[in-house]
Amino acid sequence: MTRGIFAILLLVVSNVFMTLAWYGNLKLEQMNITRDWPLIAIILLSWGVALLEYLVMIPANRIGSQITGGPFSLMQLKIIQEAVSLTVFTVVVATIFKGEPIRWNHLVSFAFIIAAVVFAFLKTE
Repeated sequence: MTRGIFAILLLVVSNVFMTLAWYGNLKLEQMNITRDWPLIAIILLSWGVALLEYLVMIPANRIGSQITGGPFSLMQLKIIQEAVSLTVFTVVVATIFKGEPIRWNHLVSFAFIIAAVVFAFLKTE
């Protein structure tokens, strides 16, 4: 497996953890699991999940970056990460938060993000 593909797969895993760290607490609240928890407990739970994100994100960046022998410039790596983040978020919303609609303007916005990835990889020299 190439470094680039491996880095992108790690970014996907990382973004699953990130999305759960940021928004999973809302699902837990919706399910009445954390309804009586103090905010600090919810923050600490989210930090624990975010730690898992960092355990995957840092290697993804190191494997993918040209600085450490990977195929992507820092700008390309960041733009890929943003596209992956939106993709993962969209899948999580569609599967876990089923009542949250995905509208046409969301899809157009996502298309612009994908266009940004394409532009980031254009050779300008």
